[in-house]
Amino acid sequence: MKKYSIENYIRYKNDVALAIKRLPKLPLYDYTREELTIKFLPLVENMARKFSTTQQASGVMTILDMIQCGSLGLVQAVKKLDYEKLKESEDVEKTLKSFFSKRIKGSIRRQIDMNRGNIRIPEHKMNEIRKSFGKDKKMVEMFFNSIFLSIDANPKDEDLIYQIPDTSEPYNIDLLNVYLKSLCQSHLTDREYQVLRLSYGLDCDKHNATQIAKYLGIEGSGSYVRVSQLKRQAVDKLIENVDHSQVIDFL
Repeated sequence: MKKYSIENYIRYKNDVALAIKRLPKLPLYDYTREELTIKFLPLVENMARKFSTTQQASGVMTILDMIQCGSLGLVQAVKKLDYEKLKESEDVEKTLKSFFSKRIKGSIRRQIDMNRGNIRIPEHKMNEIRKSFGKDKKMVEMFFNSIFLSIDANPKDEDLIYQIPDTSEPYNIDLLNVYLKSLCQSHLTDREYQVLRLSYGLDCDKHNATQIAKYLGIEGSGSYVRVSQLKRQAVDKLIENVDHSQVIDFL
């Protein structure tokens, strides 16, 4: 995760706490849309913090960026609320959290995917990979996940290595892309290769799942889900089949 202003983060938390204290003591379904948004801003921050400590956010956005994106998702979710159905819920707060959580996560994930940086592996982890001489499968897995991990991934929350800002020299991206294309073409089907090529932008602009589905001729309301499946399938295949020494040689 990139560095961020701790002072601004603390100021934001204090402002939210004060805003929540000023809310009237009413049942949640009697709140206005603006009041509901304020009430659930801590949920946005909680989700943003989880994203910021996973591989999914590597080298891309600060926690403040993610809070902003999540807050936009919350605002859109509040606009879609059906208050009549909400009043019928046995547990209004639980229903709201479930409804908002999906949309907050989706908003943050979309922005991460759209703004992904290129490969970012902290130097201390790079050294671990080199010292293992390619024998540690998890290190090879980290190499590919750090490149292709996106909105489809399900990283473990306890993986905190990407909290550390990357201060190492930047990679030669052109060389990296040529290398990745050769690996993909050697081990993947054409469709799997195209999904990763378009998603990461190996020799083109980066495409989102909807654009990739259209390019590959995948139709239907769940087309983007199929793209997600192909992407995960392709990354897993690379992790399983690429010789460890190839990763070490590149690094």
